[in-house]
Amino acid sequence: MDTKATAGSPKQVRKARNRSTLRPETGGQLSPASDGKAPRTARGEKTLRKILAAALAEFGTRGFSDSSIVGITTRARVALGTFYTYFDSKDAVFAALVRDMSARVRDAVGPAIAEATDALDVEERALTAYLRFVADHKEVYRIIDESEFVDPEGFRTHYMTTADRIAARLSAGAARGELSDADALAIEVRAWAVMGINVFLGLRFGVWGRENPEAVAAHANALLRNGLKA
Repeated sequence: MDTKATAGSPKQVRKARNRSTLRPETGGQLSPASDGKAPRTARGEKTLRKILAAALAEFGTRGFSDSSIVGITTRARVALGTFYTYFDSKDAVFAALVRDMSARVRDAVGPAIAEATDALDVEERALTAYLRFVADHKEVYRIIDESEFVDPEGFRTHYMTTADRIAARLSAGAARGELSDADALAIEVRAWAVMGINVFLGLRFGVWGRENPEAVAAHANALLRNGLKA
């Protein structure tokens, strides 16, 4: 079996993504594992997470094409057969990793905005949490960027669902009178604009820089609150 396949086609990765299954031990949440391979024990879940962490390091360092299943299992310190216990292929683990990183970004932001005082405070807290996450997981940019070509459906889903979450927050803020009224198109434009700001600030100040996340988020939030007026 060739464990260092070339870059998967979108069709291969789409098929791999559709094979995710539910985790019995987590109340029916979607598992990153391939169809029929979801772990059924806490120990199995821990092993799967080790493989995903190793895949993040392998893909994040070497890129999809130069990465291999052997490289992933070596990093995870598990047998080759253990990899296939949970994943069908390199394409499958990459697609799972894209979903997993997207979910981890969401989960990092959620608790940070719970105590927000208004809609724009929500966005400041969300950006601060995102910058902190990126600083600790710089590989996320390479994984997501490469997914545009390796897993285009996953790439689109990542940004669409992120924008949808921001749009829901902005819409709720407008409904509370904290933001100006806006129709559906305006809300979507605002959401994608905010997401674009966050993505590129994450690149500059999370991946390339070490500036204080709160200070960066505060400057960005001042832009949202006041625009560019003198």
